[in-house]
Amino acid sequence: MNNFLYTAIPNLKPFDYSEHYKTHFINQNWVLVNGISEKKSVYTFKNDNILEITRQDDVINTSWEIDMQNVFTVETEDGLIVVKAYFKDNDILVLDYQNKDDFALFINTTDYNEDVNSVDDINNFLKAKYRKKVSNVIYEHQFYYIEKAEEFGPFKVEKLNEKVKKEEISPYCFVRDINENDYSKRLRIADLIQEL
Repeated sequence: MNNFLYTAIPNLKPFDYSEHYKTHFINQNWVLVNGISEKKSVYTFKNDNILEITRQDDVINTSWEIDMQNVFTVETEDGLIVVKAYFKDNDILVLDYQNKDDFALFINTTDYNEDVNSVDDINNFLKAKYRKKVSNVIYEHQFYYIEKAEEFGPFKVEKLNEKVKKEEISPYCFVRDINENDYSKRLRIADLIQEL
């Protein structure tokens, strides 16, 4: 990964054929973020090395290949490009150009029900995606809370929410994740409930 990409988008995970190919890569609708304000392009990498590029009413079928070092060659209307693939997470794909300091950024809209046609739509997609991710993480985690200098827990947020509704505890009690040692983040029960 070149330094330009590492600086622009840290914490990328390299494409791993066994982990990503069937579940996250092939037959997914990847919307190209670069240049979406001028025209929307959806890339679908299909079996048999077919790449389908859809733009409004126009569909282009071209090709792609991957070698043993996970280096992709992709045939586009601009010619043959050589890239390495990385995932920011399951729905964000980055193709890092191997011959220049540039990259293509894609979002996976396969399971997203709204149209993504502009920068604002991309922002809405990312907000919805990360709000859901935060909710899932918070929902599964356990937290201690402190009230009147006494610590209780751990409890899942659902249980804390029940206690607040029954007025057994205040929504303004400080909480800490079970993996944290103190309450220095100043997070309150109300902050957790808000994310559910």
